[in-house]
Amino acid sequence: MIHSSFLQLNTIFISIIIEAIPFVTIGVFISALIQMFVTEEIVAKVIPKNRFLSIAFGTFVGSLFPACECGIVPITERLVKKRVPLHAAIAFMLTGPIINPVVVFSTYVAFGNSWQMVLDRCGLAIVVSFIVGVIISYLFNDDQLREFISKKAAKSHHHHAHYAGSFKEKWTGTLNHAIDEFFSVGKFLVIGAFIASAMQTFIKTDTLLSLGNTKVTAILVMILLAFILSLCSEADAFIASSFRGTFPVGPLVAFMVFGAMVDIKNLIMLSHTFKKKFVFTLVSLITICVFVGALFV
Repeated sequence: MIHSSFLQLNTIFISIIIEAIPFVTIGVFISALIQMFVTEEIVAKVIPKNRFLSIAFGTFVGSLFPACECGIVPITERLVKKRVPLHAAIAFMLTGPIINPVVVFSTYVAFGNSWQMVLDRCGLAIVVSFIVGVIISYLFNDDQLREFISKKAAKSHHHHAHYAGSFKEKWTGTLNHAIDEFFSVGKFLVIGAFIASAMQTFIKTDTLLSLGNTKVTAILVMILLAFILSLCSEADAFIASSFRGTFPVGPLVAFMVFGAMVDIKNLIMLSHTFKKKFVFTLVSLITICVFVGALFV
């Protein structure tokens, strides 16, 4: 019996890692490009000064980045370091893994070419990230958090300065950064994948599903399941669509939005990047907003 559980854990663990690695690679690479080629001045020019406009900007700019939630944390951390207002960076982090073209397409295909599900998913994601961004902007001061991130970066590895070298030097810098960051994010991905696969092996899905007999409990069960499964946002729609016979639309949308915003993998990455109190507040806000939003879907 032990043997089969171990095999199952092993299989799930490897599949999470294999699924996540390409996107983590894209994420650290984009993050390194931002580090090398995007200056603070560019950021200051592009991002609106107004609190609400900057959150809206953050919310929609995610549609241009094909990152999933495992690759988006390093990009967000880099944006905050580059003086992107925290609330805009967080809004980007929450919608980026959901409204980008790759995920939109996979959701469309997973639900038998249905635009309705794509609209429900993207719509809820945009609303949640906007509300969370606004609340965060009133609760947390950008500078404290930026200081915390910079201190942590200074401790964790030697910091390459942003240097105005030739194009070739910048590319070399980009590669060095990407490799550094890949290993620093990679550790947390492995830990997260391991915990997720252990939970999947020892918590039976049937047990969870039997709890989901009202809309409220069904939404809570699917939020919990999204957290435990820790799928990449490119693949979660295919899993969600397998619950179509079991649950109505609300819980399925909750599963696809919550899982792309918070799961075991990116919670571990987040708590390495941001202060614990901030992460706790962020996760609580996301949970409440997704839950309430899913009731109306």
